[in-house]
Amino acid sequence: MITIWGRKNSSNVKKVLWCLEELNVPYQQVDIGGKFGKLNEPEYLRMNPNAVIPCLQEEGFILWESNTIVRYVAAKFGSDSLYPADLQERANVEKWMDWAGCNLFPLIKQFMISFVRTPKDQQDPETLSRILSEIEKLLTIVNGTLNNQSYLSGEKFGMADITLAPLVYLWLNVEIERSPLPNLERWYQLLTKRSAFQKIVMTEIS
Repeated sequence: MITIWGRKNSSNVKKVLWCLEELNVPYQQVDIGGKFGKLNEPEYLRMNPNAVIPCLQEEGFILWESNTIVRYVAAKFGSDSLYPADLQERANVEKWMDWAGCNLFPLIKQFMISFVRTPKDQQDPETLSRILSEIEKLLTIVNGTLNNQSYLSGEKFGMADITLAPLVYLWLNVEIERSPLPNLERWYQLLTKRSAFQKIVMTEIS
């Protein structure tokens, strides 16, 4: 049995749980991090010395880094669906996974801290404006790509969509002014029809 350590409302945990749900892989999930704490307890640090979430435990096998966990789960359980056999197709999927983690995630994290978790009277409008502008530039790139393909992973749903969508969910479900990104919004609506997305991603924002 696979155990996923991490609170359900974390975008990095969501992508892992979503991947497992898409592939109908049995798992158990343990709340840790955020209001649940316990990241610095010895038991968890033995598994993940970085003291962050998520972490996968499968009998004696331990794996951290959310995108790596998604790759592992997709390769082991979804080689006929989520994990492309063609090397170039897989590389095109994985480049978006790395792009989301290296470029978009840090900005979404700043946005959540600066806007969602900070009381309005304590927010810095200049900082927030800069963050929003940088996020929009990145999502414009995604919007352009989705002009020519149905999914970020290509013509089929895949790992790139699983990696990016929880971040876009945060972006689209807070009350801010946004420039129209019709291809991104069309893609997002396509994902909202997936039962695993509804179960895992469309939850509380905190």
